[in-house]
Order: sequence, then C-alpha cells, then structure tokens
Amino acid sequence: MGSAGWFVLVGGLMLAMGLTSPMIKRFAVTSAMLYLSVGLLVGPTGFGLFHFNPLEQSALLEVLTEVVVLISLFSAGVKMPVPVSWVRWRSPVLLAFVSMTVTVVLVAGFGHYVLGLSLGAAVLLGAILAPTDPVLATEVQIRHAEDRDRLRFTLTCEAGMNDGSAFPFVMLGLGLLGLHDLGLFGQRWWLVDVFWATAAALVVGGVAGWGLAYISRYVRSSGRHIELLNDFLGLGLIGLVYGICLWISAWGFLAVFFAAVALRQTELKLAEAQPVPTTPQAPAAPPLLVEPGSAHVSAGALVFKEHLERLSELVLILLIGGMLFLDSWSWRATALALFLFTVARPLSVMVGLAGSRTPWRIRGLASWFGVRGIGSLYYLMYAIEHGIDEELAVELIHLTLVVVALSILVHGVSVKPMMRKFWRRSRD
Repeated sequence: MGSAGWFVLVGGLMLAMGLTSPMIKRFAVTSAMLYLSVGLLVGPTGFGLFHFNPLEQSALLEVLTEVVVLISLFSAGVKMPVPVSWVRWRSPVLLAFVSMTVTVVLVAGFGHYVLGLSLGAAVLLGAILAPTDPVLATEVQIRHAEDRDRLRFTLTCEAGMNDGSAFPFVMLGLGLLGLHDLGLFGQRWWLVDVFWATAAALVVGGVAGWGLAYISRYVRSSGRHIELLNDFLGLGLIGLVYGICLWISAWGFLAVFFAAVALRQTELKLAEAQPVPTTPQAPAAPPLLVEPGSAHVSAGALVFKEHLERLSELVLILLIGGMLFLDSWSWRATALALFLFTVARPLSVMVGLAGSRTPWRIRGLASWFGVRGIGSLYYLMYAIEHGIDEELAVELIHLTLVVVALSILVHGVSVKPMMRKFWRRSRD
C-alpha cells in the first residue's frame, strides 16, 4: 500500500472515529480494538494490502514508540490528582516496582522452562512484557486533572512509573546475552543500571518540573501580560529532561513522568499560596492562574499532548496489525499471553500489595487490567537495535505482538462492563 492508500486509510479511520464516537461509547469496544481489527484486516492476516516488517524497520519503530511513550508519560504525570507522598502513592509505587519485578521473574521462568528460551532471552522477554501501558488503557486511566477515582489513579500512576522501572531488567537481559556490561558479579548493573539510573532520573525530573513551574510563574507575574506557549514548554520539558538522562545514563521515562508530576504539583501549590497580582496591563488574572484546581503550563499543554496520543495510538495499532501473520498466532505466544494475564499479573499484584490497605475490589481489578502495549513495543525495538541475533529477534517479535494484540482485545472487551459494575458498587 502506497502513500495515497495510507492517507485514505488513516483519514477515513479518523473521520469514522470522530463521527461514531458517541455510539462506540455505548458498546463494549475500545478505539484500540477497532484500529487493531482494521490493521489485521488490511495486513498480512487479512487481505495483505500492506506489511510492516519490524525487523527491517526496528530503528524507525523504536523512535516512534519512544516519542509516543514520552508524550503519554507526560500526559499521565500532569493529571496526577494528589502530591507525592508515601501514604497516597504507596499502592502504585508497590505495583510499579515490586509487582513489576515479580512479573519479570514469573514471565522469565515461563520463557525459560516452558518456551525453552535461554536465561538471558527469558529475562529480556519478561522485561519487555512487564510494564503496563499508559497509552492504550484509556478506560482505566485518569481522565482529567481532578479525577479522584482511586482505581484509575493507581493504574495510571503505576503505568507512569513502570515504563522506567522495567529498564534495569532490559539491561540485565541484554547483559546475560552478552550485549551489555554487567560488571563483576553484576556490580555495575546494581550500581549504575539500578541505583544510579533510578535515583538520577527522580532528581532530574523533579528538579526540572519544579524549576519550570517557578520560571513560568515568575514570567507571568513580572508586571507584563505575557502569553506563554504552553505546548512548547511542555514539549521542551520532555526533550530537556530526556536528553539530560541520556547524557548521564539515567532512566528518561521515569524522569519525564516525575517532571510532569513535579510541574503540576508545584504550580498548584504556587497558585494556592499566592495568586498572580493584577496590573494595569493585565487588569484581571485569567482563571487558570488563581484557581487552586488548575495549573498553567501543565494544563495548557495537556490538550495538545492528548491529541498526539490519539493519533499515535491509531497509527501504531494499525502497524501492529500489519506485522502479524496467521502463523504468528502460535500456541507458544497464546500460552504466554494466557499465563501473563491469568497467573503472572494477578499473582504479582497480590504479592506487591500484600500488607497494604488497598481495598480488595481495587486489588482484583488491578490484577486484571495490566494492559500491555506501546511500551512493550519500544523495549522490543530497543533490544533489536542493541544487537540480539535475528532468530531470537523474530521469536520475541511474534511473542510480544500476540501478547499486545490479545491484551487489546481481551482487556478491551472486558473493561467497560467491569468498570461500570465497579462504579455502581462504589456509589452504593
């Protein structure tokens, strides 16, 4: 399919979604399910109108998924409704670090003992599939900055963090395959890939978000009526934080998420503590500058980022459909998906939240809604670009794509009925 065909396909889908969105909301389907169905129909599984080869286009796909994940992490971060504290963030932190680690171990064990992968390949597979997705799980994500639903907060915050917390295990898998230096007895991995990269990401992200909030506040209150380009400021913060993390070998995904969190929470504190004074040039402060529930750069940049997310979701899910062949749906891939959805995810959530005060209904839904998606594609392309051999790359491509596709379909079908039931019981 040529350029004209792609324009027609993407444009037609956008028009169809825009016109039928109110009707789609009433049925147990999601936009990702519709995009995947179209991709499977026109791809090699269906009519074979196009085929996207991820092995040959791994560099391009790595960049595309990297940008999409960064934008989605920023969007998730600026929608966080509460400040960072152990009491309020305990559940998502445990899910993002403890449960994610347990998932890597369980999937690696399945990959090694059931699928027959080498230890390094199994650990890499676990790291690729462990992170939950901040892009595709729209029905169980924070919808706006004032959304206080505990389940959506927990799942959104978890997805925002575990895209970064999975990176050390990606490097561990590559190291076991001989493609990354782990150091003597894994010393370099522990010191650099785990402790330094995580701590540095938190510091860089927190300081950058805090600093931008104060700078924008100072500019707006400098006695002149100044309209700042919030979209540019948001994108600039993403680029600056991520670039610094690449320089210093820190985890940029984690840093971007916490930069967004720090930006929003700092802006809210500033707005509550000291409203922007009026001046002759600006006789009345805009509502966004004085209302405690709003924020300047974070709120202004959010709408643009969400539009980018929707467009990126459409294109990437279509590409997933264009990567899958009929023989991709092997028993190995299907068994892995079932194990991940019904054993690894529930068990990891129960282990991670053991002893916490998280209600059992939230634990149950969190055990099911571990949606896999764009983050897994990024880690897969990252591993391919770092030199894993072609045979292993093809195996991981098939396994990952089937897991992601089944996650889109299975979780997509169940999310609306289960969430409606949850909300009804919450109101009773």
